[in-house]
Amino acid sequence: MMGVNRVMLLGNLGVDPEIKKTNSGQSMTLFSLATSSAWTNREGQRQEHTEWHRVVVWGKLAETCAKYLTKGNKVYVDGRLQTRSWEDDKNQKRYTTEIVAREVLFLNSKSENVSSQNYSPAPEPAFGGNEKSQDAEDIPF
Repeated sequence: MMGVNRVMLLGNLGVDPEIKKTNSGQSMTLFSLATSSAWTNREGQRQEHTEWHRVVVWGKLAETCAKYLTKGNKVYVDGRLQTRSWEDDKNQKRYTTEIVAREVLFLNSKSENVSSQNYSPAPEPAFGGNEKSQDAEDIPF
């Protein structure tokens, strides 16, 4: 049976994007994205919850995000969930779940952002299960 792994988020950057290069020269940009929801509780008080998401972008799209996005920018991210594991310096197994972006749409107005265009992504390395791309060991974190 085939499955679907798709994530669509609309939120604001929590930090300026951080660009890195793998040992093979592949560009990778990381940023955190905040999504919020609000509701009124039974007592009539407004409640709000913010969820933070770790977003990874590869290739030319990574370079574009690093160049034009800054903390606070509103973006739409379309991608997939990925969970990775590694051993830290104390030999404890650590896990992280992140969104690997296929598409990033810049939503700020042109006066607030240098670019408000939709950029098509370059194919990103696949990480999952027991498969390993040649760049998997290049990730600097």
